[in-house]
Amino acid sequence: MSENAAPKPSVERLPEQRSRLVTDELNKILTMLKGACPDDAIVSFDFDGRLHVHVDVHSFEDLLKVEGILPILGGGMFHGLTRGETPHRPFHHRLSAIVDR
Repeated sequence: MSENAAPKPSVERLPEQRSRLVTDELNKILTMLKGACPDDAIVSFDFDGRLHVHVDVHSFEDLLKVEGILPILGGGMFHGLTRGETPHRPFHHRLSAIVDR
């Protein structure tokens, strides 16, 4: 056998193409909410089989404004609105809703 065997071609792996569908969709919802809520509102999500959004605001007046806007925002994609406690934010008001998308 020859010691000068042909070198094996080097093949670079393509970067993995991970699906960003869920992240992209959540970012669209977040952008929509941030545009409709007060600048200092804190928006968060949680998922327990259904997607929930939580909007924490400083004043009760801001809570009322968000409560009036949320049901019509995004063609009615937010429903089941509830007011609740804001964990670790004693001077905020929280409005939560279920997101259907």
